[in-house]
This record gives sequence, C-alpha cells and structure tokens, in this order.
Amino acid sequence: MATIVFDIEVAGLPWEEVDEITRGYLLERAKTREDRDAVPERTGLYPGLGRVIAIGLWSVEDERGLLLLEGRPQPEREWEKVPGSKLQRGSEKELLERFWQIVLPKGKARPRLVSFNGRGYDGPVLSIRSAQLGVRPSRQLVPNRYAASDHLDLMDILSFYGAMYERYKLDYWCRRFDVESPKGSIDGSQVTRAYRDGRIEDIGEYCLRDVRATAQLFQKLEGTLLPLFEKHT
Repeated sequence: MATIVFDIEVAGLPWEEVDEITRGYLLERAKTREDRDAVPERTGLYPGLGRVIAIGLWSVEDERGLLLLEGRPQPEREWEKVPGSKLQRGSEKELLERFWQIVLPKGKARPRLVSFNGRGYDGPVLSIRSAQLGVRPSRQLVPNRYAASDHLDLMDILSFYGAMYERYKLDYWCRRFDVESPKGSIDGSQVTRAYRDGRIEDIGEYCLRDVRATAQLFQKLEGTLLPLFEKHT
C-alpha cells in the first residue's frame, strides 16, 4: 500500500471581509480580552474563513514531494527549493481538485494517508473548503478514529489518542526523534501575514518541509510504536 503524507497552509480572510454577524459571533466566543484582540488575525483557524493556498504531499515509498501552490496555472515541474520535489500551481479550486485525485486515484488502490493533526484540522478544512467551492471530496479524511490503516494522524498516536493530557507540536517530536526540524523563516501563525506580503513561495517551502518532516517522523514510528496501535484496528 502506498503511503502519502499531507499538510496544508491556509490564509485567513481579512477581518474587514468577514460579515458583521460572524465577527460578533467569533468575538463572543473569545474567553479573554487577549483572545478577542487576536481573533482578527486568526481567521484562518476558523472553518470556512480561509483560503487553502498550499497543499504539501510526500510519497513515503518514493521519497518524493509535490507542492500544490496557489498562483497562475503552471504544469507540474521540478522544484529546487526542496530537493526531491515538484511544484504545480493553480487556482484554489484547481489545487483542491488535484488533491482529491491524488488521494483516490482512478484504477489504483487508495493510498494510506498520514498527517500531523490532519484529523483535527487539515482534513476538515480541506473537505469544508472544497464544498464551499463546489468540489466534491473523493474520500472521507476523518474516518473511524482508530482506523490507522486509512488515515493515520501522528498527533493522535503520540498523545495515545488523548490519554496524555498534553499535546505537543510537530517541531517538538521531530527533535525528540532526531528528525530535522521543519522550522524556517515562518511558522503556521505567520502564514496569513506572509500571504498578504506576497511571500507565497516561502509559505510553500514551509509547507513542503513540514510534510517531509512528518514523513520522516512516520518512518521512525512505523516499526516501533505504530504496531501497538495497528493490531487493534
């Protein structure tokens, strides 16, 4: 079975483009004044209020990556910024359509998907945003919680499905397992601002390095920790 790791980056809508009722609703949900002040810069975290601008995919078996990046449509080509990767550009809708084709290819077995917090964020966002744009998702990205053979979320595994009280970021676990940290010039909290500044390729590089690190972390766990979970699914 082929294994594909995926990750996305989302640029939140400008606060002034969010309707007044929705703004009020989000502000009411904030628990502290600090949270309220941060809401306008966090629209990308709310479902349906952000654009999917980058989708990173990494084939574990081939050790190859593909970055789907928003921009003027261009055919797939080699991308030198991340060795062993290719780049394809297009509209948000085109990127989403391409993603759904990859995760459920015609005439081939469906690949196993791997992510880090993909069940809690990336999967729902991809599905909801696709529906908003009239794109039909080809498969369920949040299936049975313990179906590790379909979509394996490494955050779930490393928190023992929530048994551990604290959850840690990808960078933390990469450092624990001697995987090169994907940390670079930007991080997830800076994506929306970087997008507004026109740093789309920097965002793409960050996304693809993230997904490559997740693939390497998966390989560290595949023959060690994962069998403890897989035999019960």
